[in-house]
Amino acid sequence: MSDMTLLRIGIAVAMSVLLGAIIYFGRSRNAGQGRRVARATGRSGEQQAPDAGTVDRASAHEDVAQDELPLAPPPERVLPGKRVSDQFDRIVTLYVAAKAGCTLRGPDILVAAEKAGLTFGYMDIFHRLVDGRPELGPIFSVANIIKPGSFDLTQIDSLETPALAFFLTLPAPVPALDAWETMEPAAQRMADLLDGVVLDEDRNALGRQRIQYIRDELRAYDRQNAAPPLGRSTRW
Repeated sequence: MSDMTLLRIGIAVAMSVLLGAIIYFGRSRNAGQGRRVARATGRSGEQQAPDAGTVDRASAHEDVAQDELPLAPPPERVLPGKRVSDQFDRIVTLYVAAKAGCTLRGPDILVAAEKAGLTFGYMDIFHRLVDGRPELGPIFSVANIIKPGSFDLTQIDSLETPALAFFLTLPAPVPALDAWETMEPAAQRMADLLDGVVLDEDRNALGRQRIQYIRDELRAYDRQNAAPPLGRSTRW
């Protein structure tokens, strides 16, 4: 089996992993409620001032009740790169692949990712975040094509992979064309640093004609999904 066939198989497996990762999201939990202690009343229904013993017993009872309350869960820590919404309608993909007979090594990937402006975070993969607004989610993400698609930093020195998958999901936190203009140069930059090649979603070498075609498609996507001007009806 040729190196290119193995690469195509690996990329196909990775895409199924990426789709599952994109729709993954956490669940929130609710904190428990406390209990109230009733006040003493007399025969006539009027409230009576409790004696010292009653106060001591009530105070002790409240302390026990407070001790029995379920502890509120700590706030969920949101790692950088988590999407604000799991809803998307399109994925644009690129690959940075090793040249024939070679692999991409973990330590080199870490260095290249940092130089390309990527942040390690959610799902244990790399993300390109919006400058100054990380809470908006990733512009695009970078995963390992080897299942499960993540990077184990504790084993990064021994990691070798045939390729990396770059993917952006639309809608993104920036216009689609801007997201592409951020991802494509980053992929080229990492390919240069790793002595690899950039492939399109069909695993063919990414050329100028293909780049222009993708730009035109994403420009049309932005026009189609742009908000209508204020005061203008969306009806025909």
